[in-house]
Amino acid sequence: MKKIESSLLNMVMVLVAVALIMGGVLAWVNHVTEGPIKAQADKALAEGIKTVMGGEKLTVVANDTIHKTVDGKEATFIVHKTQNSRKQDLGVAIESTTMGFGGELKVLVGFDTDGNITGYTILQHAETPGLGAKADKWFQEGEKGDIIGKSPSQKPLVVKKDGGDVDAITASTITTRAFLKAVNQAYDAYTQKETDAQTGASQQVKKEG
Repeated sequence: MKKIESSLLNMVMVLVAVALIMGGVLAWVNHVTEGPIKAQADKALAEGIKTVMGGEKLTVVANDTIHKTVDGKEATFIVHKTQNSRKQDLGVAIESTTMGFGGELKVLVGFDTDGNITGYTILQHAETPGLGAKADKWFQEGEKGDIIGKSPSQKPLVVKKDGGDVDAITASTITTRAFLKAVNQAYDAYTQKETDAQTGASQQVKKEG
């Protein structure tokens, strides 16, 4: 009996030791990779801002955080205000997140000073493989679901199936609805930025190479 108890105790001690070691290894790996992952995300965002604002040489002069209640939950929007080399306002690029078919869908949408859509890019998605890539192209200028130049101020962007005028991605109405919701929410945040914004880190420069 004592031999069995001793064996069980040894097994427990070994398992605890292994768990502690693995926990330490995972924490170390997370620490080591955290910096490069953030740097890559920052680079993707910087390139995204240039893309959605038309590719001009630009400077991000303010990064504002807006908190809004959407569908009963608090949503956060990041508004990047941009200017050209002559310090003239170009408009804003807004990070907007909503739920898609497979999980969160994060979109960066550009608006000019009149509220017209200048461009967009998908920052993050958990959609079925292939659908995320389709969404990144489907709504671009000249494509079937083209939203460039449109303004949600006239009417929200809605798929044709729901009475709107935007063609849904083939066999992917749910992803399309989620994308358009993110764009419409971004516009709502844009129109309220002057009163609701809480300014974060400012004067972050992102210029075209």
